[in-house]
Amino acid sequence: MTDAVTPMPPRFLRTPEAARHLGLSGRTLEKHRCYGTGPIYRKIGGRVVYALSDLQAWADRGARTSTEAAVDDPVLPARRPGSAVGSASGLRR
Repeated sequence: MTDAVTPMPPRFLRTPEAARHLGLSGRTLEKHRCYGTGPIYRKIGGRVVYALSDLQAWADRGARTSTEAAVDDPVLPARRPGSAVGSASGLRR
């Protein structure tokens, strides 16, 4: 008998499962996908799926040791790049 362990194949989650895994709403994850600020995803047969390793890597980008820590690669909020909060371009009419 061999003790060789076969590595598990990557596990993929659909948007609602991935959002629950991250503690976000599904809509927030969809916005991140549209704006290009979210985790890496794949389209398989027209379905959006996320690998657990990609979700973890994206979440790890937000790891900090203090509020003073410098941020080289921040996890951005789910909004269009370049839109400023409170500016005229960021307000809805």
